[in-house]
Amino acid sequence: MPPAQALTLAEEKGLDLVEIAPTATPPVCRIMNSGKFFYQQSKRESEARKHQKHIQVKEVKFRVKIDEHDFQFKKRNVDRFLRDGNKVKSTVIFRGREAVHAEIGRAILVRLAAELTEVANVEVPPRQEGMTMVQILVAKPALLLAAAKAAAKAAKAPKAPKGDGKGDGKGEGRAEVVKAGAKES
Repeated sequence: MPPAQALTLAEEKGLDLVEIAPTATPPVCRIMNSGKFFYQQSKRESEARKHQKHIQVKEVKFRVKIDEHDFQFKKRNVDRFLRDGNKVKSTVIFRGREAVHAEIGRAILVRLAAELTEVANVEVPPRQEGMTMVQILVAKPALLLAAAKAAAKAAKAPKAPKGDGKGDGKGEGRAEVVKAGAKES
């Protein structure tokens, strides 16, 4: 149908002529209420954005002379970040002449990746960038699926009421404790 005829038909019905596929030959147009259409389209897009998972990149910094306990502590943090579905940027920082011994920093990052093989894949292997060496770890897909299922199950579970039922949480229970501990004279 010619564009002029389509426009007059749309005006007769009190609707708008909206171009749906401008790159098609011939271009595809539709007679509809454009305000309602664009409103529904924006609602669909916002609903899709609401269900997206935003992945953050968490950073854990190591030093060349890191102690065993400190390494284990930071490794547990990396494990927790990965189980939460985030990426982890593990960094070894060199100071002064420590940068000459890049193999020590590489050994720390390789050890971290080796100890977390059940939960992590290495996305970017260790590489030196000036006075730092960086490696990026991502959670394994099976781990992410398990975390998503657990989150969905937790969302369906009924929530327990807050408090212990003794007062409204504004000090009523505390006043009773003070009275009970007071001595009579």
